[in-house]
Amino acid sequence: MKLLLRTITVVFVFAGILAGCLTLLLLVILVVRFPLVLIALVLACWIFSRIQRG
Repeated sequence: MKLLLRTITVVFVFAGILAGCLTLLLLVILVVRFPLVLIALVLACWIFSRIQRG
């Protein structure tokens, strides 16, 4: 029973890592293809850092 639970956990962890890598890759492709997305992303990060500083 413990082996089955560990196997299912490993499968879910692997699927989560794979989905995260795929999301990051698609985001990079989107930023390279559409430069406005890069500008919006940089602007959002800048605004977020300004809000955090207070």
